[in-house]
Amino acid sequence: MDDHTRDDSVGPPADGNPTGWLPERARWEHGTLRKAVGHGVRLYNSGEFHESHDCFEAEWYNYGSGTTESAFLHGMVQVAAGAYKHFDFEDDSGMRSLFETALQYLEGAPADFYGVDLPAVRGTLRAALEDPTALHGWQIPLDGRRDEAGPVDEAYAEALP
Repeated sequence: MDDHTRDDSVGPPADGNPTGWLPERARWEHGTLRKAVGHGVRLYNSGEFHESHDCFEAEWYNYGSGTTESAFLHGMVQVAAGAYKHFDFEDDSGMRSLFETALQYLEGAPADFYGVDLPAVRGTLRAALEDPTALHGWQIPLDGRRDEAGPVDEAYAEALP
């Protein structure tokens, strides 16, 4: 584990034992990744796609190419960017391109990586390729929940470089 991705202040998963959680040590393998994912997912679920993108992107830079962490975060960057294209710019061609790339990046990640329900994410992305309205009302599941952003999430995104 890299010390620069350790953050022992990040609590345990709300439910289950997802990939990335180290129950024997009662911490995440990469605490900063879980923190970014939590904020990014909640911002996405609140329709704050640009801010969600920024959370995933800032953490992505902590990992070298060829790692599962890097591919996962890159995929989530594409998910948020694709939603941004669809909802904010009505650019479904751009959304499809980003989602196709996201599916490639997310393909090798475990189903429950850092608490994200990746089969649900991949299923919705595939559905949106056929019918972009599949995104309407959809939220990313994290630890089996679909929480939305609050002031802490917004402050986290605002503080990003």
